[in-house]
Amino acid sequence: MVSEKVLIVYAHQSSGSFNSAAKDAAVEVLTAKGCTVEVSDLYAMKFKATATAEDITGKVKNADHFCYGEETKLAWEAGKLTADITEEQRKLTEADLFPMYWFTVPAIMKGWMDRVLTLGFAFTHEKRYSQGIFKDKKAMLSFTTGSQESMFTANGINGDMNVTLWPLQNGILHYCGFQVLAPQIFWAPSHVPSEARGTMLESWRMRMQGLLGENPLAFTPLDCFDGEKGYQLKPEVHEKHAAKEFGLTVGIHLGKALPPNNQMKAGV
Repeated sequence: MVSEKVLIVYAHQSSGSFNSAAKDAAVEVLTAKGCTVEVSDLYAMKFKATATAEDITGKVKNADHFCYGEETKLAWEAGKLTADITEEQRKLTEADLFPMYWFTVPAIMKGWMDRVLTLGFAFTHEKRYSQGIFKDKKAMLSFTTGSQESMFTANGINGDMNVTLWPLQNGILHYCGFQVLAPQIFWAPSHVPSEARGTMLESWRMRMQGLLGENPLAFTPLDCFDGEKGYQLKPEVHEKHAAKEFGLTVGIHLGKALPPNNQMKAGV
């Protein structure tokens, strides 16, 4: 049996943080299950966060009107992306599961996304969403919050967490084709007793035991949209859901109430 390969992209400055403990727990449990685990510790690597022409070795095609997406696509095809990007792309290509750890999406994590998930390598106009390049790979988000769970609800001051997650899970991960697993959210660990943090980590360890077999979150397939009409939802799909109480997803809500926990629980 071939072992699963897991890439953890981790972004936190402190080795004594709860995020670090969650990362270590994931490495320990997944390794014990026979997985090959690789960690990209972005702060330790001093990973460059800015997407610039310096990410390309040699001359660019159009220096006067530099377009990062097009230029990095050409560089990727020619093998002229810088070594730090190509190494991360190698890790991602080889991985079956791709959990990401971040704290309020720091610039270094966003920079990793911008620089590594390049046009051609991670997506094309033809290969995206449910037909994306990484449709056979799984990805998930794992993160801490600074506020309690009640503050991230439809009535909470921070707003619905499902809405917050939509751009990351649909606009980045699913856009590249990933099957997105339900996020692992550690609610306000800095504001609870150490015993409660220990319980959080134990629940995370238990989840990791069956993580690779989990079903992904639900997204509307690409073929439900008409590419010749600006990728609008096809009339027959719209009609099928016309009488339903909730919209299809957080983003494609059809003017209806958002489906509860659409971005937080599989099968919703």
